[in-house]
Amino acid sequence: MTENNLNTPRLIIKKIQRADHENIFKGLSHPEVIKFYGVHFDSFEETEEQMNWYENLEKSGSGKWWSIWLRNSEEFCGAIGLNDFHEEHNKAELGFWLLPNHWGNGFIQEAGEKVINYLFKDFKLHRIEAFVESENKNSSKVLKKLGFEYEGCMKESEIKNGKYINVEFYAKINPAR
Repeated sequence: MTENNLNTPRLIIKKIQRADHENIFKGLSHPEVIKFYGVHFDSFEETEEQMNWYENLEKSGSGKWWSIWLRNSEEFCGAIGLNDFHEEHNKAELGFWLLPNHWGNGFIQEAGEKVINYLFKDFKLHRIEAFVESENKNSSKVLKKLGFEYEGCMKESEIKNGKYINVEFYAKINPAR
């Protein structure tokens, strides 16, 4: 499998491009999406920061993100990706988000299986980590369905909206290594 063949029967999964700017803004400004997400933007112009971040991940070799589209309608659904790649430890962090009208359809699990398989087989990662706000039960469920194991909770480890929040961490080890 190559990065260019991450599609599934229901989804097209492709590298985020500058042309995705409007869709990224739509997601990272949506109140339901950002409720448990680490970044948010109030304007299309502010989202330029996120687009630069995606590009810089690739340039620096520290990550890679993909957009998720419905195959039958070519409708944008969300994004999934890898960041904080640490070559010396052969590990990275997985992140994802989905527009609310696509919740409950198994799209993140489907895209996640394809991306994780690519990261383990072709990218040769040993460990993939994920960090989730404790209140975000849906993301925790998806990670468990993807075979991630709960490793613990960092209590009051981040401040969001002026309040300390707990962050749970999960990991999946490459079964072939």
